[in-house]
Amino acid sequence: MRTRGPEHHLLTILSPSLILVLVKEENKEIIKIRVNEKEVSVPSGDTLFQLKRQYKPDADVVIYNGFPLTSDSPLTEGDEVCLIRKGEKPTPEELECLMMARHTPGVHQKIKKSVVGIAGLGGLGSVVAIALARVGVGRLILADFDVVEPSNLNRQQYFFHQIGMPKVEALRENLSKINPSVDIRVHHEILDRDNVERIFKEADVVVEAFDRADQKAMLITAVSEKMPDKYIVAASGVAGYGDNNEIKTVRFSSKLFIVGDQKTAARPGVGLMAPRVGIAAHHQANTVLRILLGEEK
Repeated sequence: MRTRGPEHHLLTILSPSLILVLVKEENKEIIKIRVNEKEVSVPSGDTLFQLKRQYKPDADVVIYNGFPLTSDSPLTEGDEVCLIRKGEKPTPEELECLMMARHTPGVHQKIKKSVVGIAGLGGLGSVVAIALARVGVGRLILADFDVVEPSNLNRQQYFFHQIGMPKVEALRENLSKINPSVDIRVHHEILDRDNVERIFKEADVVVEAFDRADQKAMLITAVSEKMPDKYIVAASGVAGYGDNNEIKTVRFSSKLFIVGDQKTAARPGVGLMAPRVGIAAHHQANTVLRILLGEEK
C-alpha cells in the first residue's frame, strides 16, 4: 500500500477554488526575459512591477525595452528590463548593461564586438569617439600624432589639465571614465599611406576626421586601395556657424560616406566651433552605427 505524501493532506484542507488557483499557477507558461542583462524565467502574465518587487524593490528607475516607465505593464517573451537605484554605483559587470539601458533593444548585442578606427582626434574625431563609446562599440582604434593645446578646447573633448598630453592618451583617459568596458587601442604617430593598413586592418569602419584636405584625400585613397572591404565615413565642410540643415550625409560610393556641407572650409574669418563641428561629428557617429547594424548595405 502506497503511503500518501504530505501534499495529499494539504489538499484535503484546501477549498476547491484555492486548489484550482494552485493548479493554474503550476501550469502557467514560463517566458524568458532579461533583467539587468541576466536571463531569467518568469510566469507568463507577470508584470513589470511584480518583477521589480522580486528583483530590486528599491529601484527608482524602471526601463522597459529602452524606455522608462512609471506605470505597470505585462511582460512578454524577450523583454529587456533594467532596474536602477539612483546614486548607487553598479558593479563592473552591471555597468555596461545599465549604460545601454536606454538603447533600442538588440542594438548593443550587435555592436559590442565591432571595431571602429578613428583617424584624427580633433573636433570631429574626439566627439565621434565619445559618442561611439557611449553607444558601446567594443573596440576603438585611435590615431593622432598631436598634443592637446589651448585652442583645441573650444570644440575638442579635452580638459585644461590635459594641455600638453598626446591626444591619444588624453582621449583614452576620458573614454575610460565614460565607459571602462570599451577596449581602446592608441597610435601616437603621423598617418600616411604606408601605415594606414597596419593601424586600421582590424577595423570594420574607418572614420576620417582630419582638418586638412590633403590628409583627407590620403586616408580615403589609402583605405580604398589597400582595404577595399572597409567602410569609410569622412567629413568635408563643417566650419563656421551656417545653417544646421546644410550638414548632410552623402553616400559617394558603396563604401564611402561624406558628412558636411561640402563647401565651408576653415579659413581666415571662418573658424571651427563646437556647435557645427559637433553636428557633423554626430552625423558621422550615427552613420557608423547604421553601418554596424547593417542598415547601409
